[in-house]
Parts: sequence; C-alpha cells; structure tokens
Amino acid sequence: MKEKLEQIKSQAIAQIDVSDSLEKLNEVRVNVLGKKGELTAVLKSMKDVAPEDRPKVGQMVNEVREEIEQKLEGAKKQLEQAAREAQLKAEVIDVTLPAKKNVIGHRHPNTIALEEIERIFVGMGYEVVEGPEVEKDYYNFEALNIPADHPAKDEQDTFYISGDILLRTQTSSVQIHEMEKGTIPIRMIAPGRVFRADEVDATHSPCFHQVEGLVVDKNITFADLKGTLAKFVQELFGEQTKVKFRPHHFPFTEPSAEMDVSCFKCGGTGCRFCKGSGWIEILGCGMVHPHVLEMCGIDPQEYSGFAFGVGLERIALLKYEIDDMRLLYENDIRFLKQF
Repeated sequence: MKEKLEQIKSQAIAQIDVSDSLEKLNEVRVNVLGKKGELTAVLKSMKDVAPEDRPKVGQMVNEVREEIEQKLEGAKKQLEQAAREAQLKAEVIDVTLPAKKNVIGHRHPNTIALEEIERIFVGMGYEVVEGPEVEKDYYNFEALNIPADHPAKDEQDTFYISGDILLRTQTSSVQIHEMEKGTIPIRMIAPGRVFRADEVDATHSPCFHQVEGLVVDKNITFADLKGTLAKFVQELFGEQTKVKFRPHHFPFTEPSAEMDVSCFKCGGTGCRFCKGSGWIEILGCGMVHPHVLEMCGIDPQEYSGFAFGVGLERIALLKYEIDDMRLLYENDIRFLKQF
C-alpha cells in the first residue's frame, strides 16, 4: 500500500510540474483527488485492509493528499501570476498619452438668446408661459381682433389642419388664454415656435420663434411700455442703447408702434451693420386694444395693458452679428461651435 501511495504521489507531482496551464492543473486534481481519482480509490479499498493497519494506512493517505494539494496550490499561484504578468504586458497603457476628449454639444444660439431674454424679464417680475402650437382659429385670429374678413389675416392665413384648427402664426394666442383665466395683474412673456408660409431666405423661414410679452393691470400707460422695453434692450445690448418708437398698425394694439434701437456696433453714427441709419428695427408693440380686453372678459374701463413681440431669431442674428438666418438651422458644426 505504501509503494502504491508513493507511486501516486510521484506521478501526480511529475504531472503538476509539467502542467503549463490552469486547465491541465485542474485535470491533475480531478484524476488524483476527484470522486473517481486514484487517491479516492485507495480510500475506498480501505475495507480490504486489516483493521489494525487501517489507522496507519489512513494517515499515509492523508499525508499524500496534503502534499499533493500543497503542490497543486503552489503551482496554481505560479500559473496565475505568470498569466497576470503576460496580461499586463499585452495590455500596457501609456499614461503619458493625451486623453481622448469627449465631444459634447452645447446650447444653440437661439437657446442662448432665449435664456437671456427670459432672465431679463423674470428679473423684472414676469412669468414665462407656454401654449399649444396647434391652435384654434379663434385664439390665433378672432380674439386678437383679426376677424375672418380682415386684410391682416391674408399675411398669416397659412397652415390649417382643419376648418378652425391651424398651426399658430404667433404666440399672442398664449396671451388670450392667459387673459381668459381672469387672474389680474398679468406680467408674462410667451416664447415659442410659430409657423407662416414664408419663402426661405436670409431673414425668413416658414418655421421660426417668437417671444410675445403682455402686461395687464390698472393704470398701465404707454410710458410703462417704453420704460420696460428700454430697460430690456439696455440689458440685452448694453446700457448705452437708446430706443426710438415709430407709429405702426397692429389689429390687437392701439396705439401701436415699431421700436428701433441705436446701433450697438457704431453707437448710432452709421455703419454697414445698421445700413448707415444708426438705428436697427427690433420689435413691434402697443397698448392692448380695448376690444381684445373685452373679448377676454376684462373691463377696458378698469384695466389697460401693453403687449410686444420680438422674433427670437432676429435677436440671435443681431446679438451675434449673423447675416443669414439659414445658418441657424443648417446644423453646420463649423458654424455652431463658435457659440
């Protein structure tokens, strides 16, 4: 029995010594120590050993098992260490190389301009209100004092979904929704996308963005409108900016005006940017028409208000001196990364 155990041990150690992988080492373990292994077979044959010799034989078997397990464990650690070193050599990292930069986007020029406008008006106590882009004809035209036969409707009578449902042509419809709630005073701006059947060129698009503003309260005058808009453009273009109001006509305001700002490029002396005039047209405004207040359930004898509207793209074009509106939507990374 002793000779057999020595033979099993020597054969197992020899096989362990020539094993060059963890898989081969595991095969040795199974062949010697497994359920059907050689050493396990010796233990099963203990019933054939004389009772007085069994303790001695059992001790010999355990000693052989312990030696083989120690040899297996040592060989396993050596193979794992060698595999780890080979992996480190194969996957070496040069920490002196420049890291790969994450290419991330940033805010669009329109978004930057809108956030600036919202910051200014929120700072003056205004609320930012949004409304539906798919609107009823009533809110987009009639409630704004533009009945079906009004000439002003011809300019905007464009994208209809059904007889009285259309894509809004102005965010003024949001002002009507807000006035119908009857919660006064109102100080709000309504930014959003609008749609008109305009030909695409350097300054026009069938889809663009507006920011409409509305104030309704007691004793609101044109002086309040002028002061508010003057402060707005000074925050936007600089403290030195001056404003000029020219009479105009809008169906939903009376009196109405177009507002110009002094050219922030030349200071009003005249340049290519302002086409030599010293002034740049920027927005339309006026006092809310009494009929519009009445249609929204507000008494024009008690309350008055002013409204204004500015094209968001126009602000972006002016602020960043862009000469073609189409650049904002062509997604040319060479253009957009400048912002």
